Formats: sequence, structure tokens, C-alpha cells
Amino acid sequence: MSMTTRWFDVAGATGGLVFFSPVMAAIAAAIWWEDRGPALFRQQRLGLGRCPFEILKFRSMRDNRVTRVGRVLRATGLDELPQFINILCGDMSAVGPRPLTADDVTRLGWTTAGADFRWTRRPGLTGLAQLAGPDSAAASLALDRRYIERQSLWLDVNLIALSFAVNVCGKARVRALVAGSRLAADVRPRD
Repeated sequence: MSMTTRWFDVAGATGGLVFFSPVMAAIAAAIWWEDRGPALFRQQRLGLGRCPFEILKFRSMRDNRVTRVGRVLRATGLDELPQFINILCGDMSAVGPRPLTADDVTRLGWTTAGADFRWTRRPGLTGLAQLAGPDSAAASLALDRRYIERQSLWLDVNLIALSFAVNVCGKARVRALVAGSRLAADVRPRD
């Protein structure tokens, strides 16, 4: 990771925490109000070099069921706002491959050397595969590879802007926009 990328991550995460702090406080209160449970969910994920780290998210489930607040959080991606802290800690980057659990890696079949490229970058709060919503593990892996091959500050800024659009418009609308955009054509895997 270059110093420019790390600086970009730290500045963006700090700004994100400041900007979203009223929203984050309201979300924490809504989660507590709904079921009096903790606001944050913690889970071990794999990061750079497949090293484990603890990811933070707003809790969206109770007793293995998505809560009413959780449905809204998931649809808008707001459940992931606490990951700004993971970025500040250096566990994640603003943009990169999705952070996965060890079980996810096994389930997807990404334990072979062919998927090792994913762990040459820090996982991202957002990324091309997360925004495009591919329909298969192979398509997701191909989008991660393409992102890493084409990674640039310009691409990262575009993906971050689309992530903010998810917060406002929802994942379904943004995925439809990404599917038909020049951005997707630029990074779509070649067969």
C-alpha cells in the first residue's frame, strides 16, 4: 500500500466518522430501541495476507432473523459505517476486495493459489464486486482481480461515490446503474 493510499484512507475514514457521526448515533439508538441489544456486531474476517482481524458492523440481526432496523441498514449499506474504525486501525482500506470470513473462503472455493491475489490488498469498505453484486463466486473473483489490475485513485473515487449513492438510493438501484455504466465496462472481466 502506498503512502498516498494510506493517507487517502485515513483522511477519508476520519472525514466519514465526523460526517456520519449523527447518523451513526441515530442508528445505534434505533438498534437499542428496537430490542435493547448492543449496537455493534463483531466478527473475525481475513485481511491482508489472510491475517485475521475483527470487523465492526452495526448489528442487523437478532436470534438469526433480520430486524426491522436491520433491513433498512442492509438495504442502504449503513450497517457498514463502523468499518471506518477498521480503516483507521489499518485492517481495511476504503476500496478493495470484500473482507471474508474463513468459512466464506472455504465455501467459495478460494483456498487455492488462484485466489491468493485477493489477499495482496487490504479488504475494502467498498469495492467493485460489492457494488456490482455479481451472481457467482467466479464472477466476484474476476471482478476483484480486475479491480486490483486497474486500481487507481480515479477508480477508487468513483467507487466511493457510488457507495454514497447506495446509502441514499439503496443497493438495488446502484447495482443496476453500475451494470450499465462505462465504469463496469472498463473493469468487467474479459473472457
